[in-house]
Amino acid sequence: MFHRVAVVTDSTAYLPVDLATGAGITVVPLQVVVGGRALAEGIEVTSAEIAAALRAGQNVTTSRPSPAEMAAVYRRLAGEGATGIVSVHLSADLSATVDGARVAARQVAPEKIAVKVVDSRTLAMGLGYAALAAARTASAGEGMAEVARAALRQALATEVWLYVDTLEYLRRGGRIGAAAAWLGSALAVKPLLHLVDGRIEPLERVRTASRALARLEEIAVAEAGPAPVDLAVQHLAAPDRAAELAQRLRERVPGIRQFVVDEVGAVVGAHVGPGMLGVVIAPAVPAVPAE
Repeated sequence: MFHRVAVVTDSTAYLPVDLATGAGITVVPLQVVVGGRALAEGIEVTSAEIAAALRAGQNVTTSRPSPAEMAAVYRRLAGEGATGIVSVHLSADLSATVDGARVAARQVAPEKIAVKVVDSRTLAMGLGYAALAAARTASAGEGMAEVARAALRQALATEVWLYVDTLEYLRRGGRIGAAAAWLGSALAVKPLLHLVDGRIEPLERVRTASRALARLEEIAVAEAGPAPVDLAVQHLAAPDRAAELAQRLRERVPGIRQFVVDEVGAVVGAHVGPGMLGVVIAPAVPAVPAE
């Protein structure tokens, strides 16, 4: 499938391949650096390998796609017939990917390739659902401005919550935000976090993992309510936890339209660590006519 307005996102959306392909979304990989080797997320390194590296105490860092890589993607899509490109990426507070995309957009502008870059202010399937909303709008024949607005409206309406076994990996990567105040008691609590305006912020401290996961379930059920929602349960090296939570949410959330249960990739995995469990709830956002 190809639309006149092409939609690009990055690998931290963790869109299942069939969803991305079916929607005509182009996915650009971020990089993970392990042992001095830069590896493309989802292509050259797996989630399991990153989880093992973290457990072994290896230094794992991440980096954005280069502007040259992004520009090459934009040029290819223009060569395939795109008259415009909307490039939707994870929060600029968590990664420099948006900045790289903007540099790339300026690089291709003299070649008359129009690119609009959207900072989604979210990540994982929060970003994935925003990219899917953009693709649906593009497939309806709307222009770049409407496609970009659809992505941002969906992203802003979508909620992301995270449970992590430890704050240590977020501390190492500098993504801990206000939850840094919890580090002194980190061994005594299991943190629940949520995404607020593009930043990972503290939500609640719970004494045990089982209570934290039960609380995560309650929050998700309350937020979803009876309305139509898309829902994702994502994890790193915790498939049993994810399957159990997904089953309970299927039973308790009546309005589920699309349900994704999958593992996050190496980039987000490097920052949250093994055992992470996340819930993403994306409500149905009606289209708004162009202003």
